[in-house]
Amino acid sequence: MAFDVNRIRKEFPALDSEIAFFDGPGGSQVPKSVGDAIAKAITQPTSNRNTVTLSEQNAEKCVQDYRHAVADLLNCDPNGVMYGRSWTQLTYDLSRNLAKSWGPGDEIIVTRLDHDSNIRPWVQAAESKGATVKWAEFDIETAELPVEAITSLLTNKTKFVACTGAANTLGTRPDIAAIAKAVHSIGALFLVDAVHLTPHAAIDFKEIGADFIGFSSYKIFGPHCATLVADPALLETVKNDKLAPSTSVVPERFEFGTLPYEIMAGVTASIDFIAGMDHEATGSRRERIVKSMQALEDYEHPLFEYMEMQIKALPGVKTYGHARNRTPTLYFNFEGKDSVEIYKHLAKLKINAPAHNFYAYEASHKLGLGDKGAMRAGLAPYSTKEDVDRLVVGLKSF
Repeated sequence: MAFDVNRIRKEFPALDSEIAFFDGPGGSQVPKSVGDAIAKAITQPTSNRNTVTLSEQNAEKCVQDYRHAVADLLNCDPNGVMYGRSWTQLTYDLSRNLAKSWGPGDEIIVTRLDHDSNIRPWVQAAESKGATVKWAEFDIETAELPVEAITSLLTNKTKFVACTGAANTLGTRPDIAAIAKAVHSIGALFLVDAVHLTPHAAIDFKEIGADFIGFSSYKIFGPHCATLVADPALLETVKNDKLAPSTSVVPERFEFGTLPYEIMAGVTASIDFIAGMDHEATGSRRERIVKSMQALEDYEHPLFEYMEMQIKALPGVKTYGHARNRTPTLYFNFEGKDSVEIYKHLAKLKINAPAHNFYAYEASHKLGLGDKGAMRAGLAPYSTKEDVDRLVVGLKSF
């Protein structure tokens, strides 16, 4: 495996700004190849999808290429790949559809660890049907979410469980495969929010065993949109309200209006970029994705250990989240100092390390951080030791 960060960095025009980006958990920078793919798709002959004219065929190719690229990224069936404007939109849409069969006495489970987009839609849908919401709690000291936190809540009344694949502020990576097995043992459905996991690990949908899993493309070098995947056979059992002339064929049953062909082309290009991060990797696109993501993990792990060690050594710092298995994401603040003011100070130094609850609303309140949250520094494939050193110097200078 070979991961050359200097080669990677040359692909990102935004890095010419000399900004040190630690805001990757909120959205990555975009390689030139992705911008080129979007420009090509939107300026080539394009019409509404069909198979008769060249412009119709170009549009159809954008859609099919997108579905197959996602299938390679997650090891899933391309016929179960659904496009969405955002992950929040996808979870809201799915929650309304699944809740059509919920009622009083039914139970759904969510976790305090999750981004609110994987909490509120399910809570609101359950409440609208009179179903009961149960909360799985994480350990406030370690930020671990043990499998037992969810399995202890499972009953024969459980209809649905939602859980993060990786917490977007604390980095915690629960054992989602074990959770999936337990959830299925009592006949319930299981959804994994992999928005924060996908940028840092190779994901195998079939191996995990979840019923639904999804990600946001703008966290993996792509345009602003999201994807939800499931087994097509399961999707056939889910109804969705559509316009009368619209197709009900899966997966398009869950997509509305004319699809954004150029955005889909951008997603495909971002996945191709991931496959090429390990420039020595060979084989199918799926095989190259797995090898590239392993090479990335091998690169990010020691760099994160260095960043964490340097920041923990600073006077007055408090860090949150010490899970054994986590992404390279550090959540922290300083005693007696306003995190937002530190964030603004760093911005003047061309260092992006924002402060907020980052929509991990329940986790922030459980940690005693309220709506304000704390600072977050996350690594990306273009992060370097020099970036980390700049961040530490910037924090010291406040």
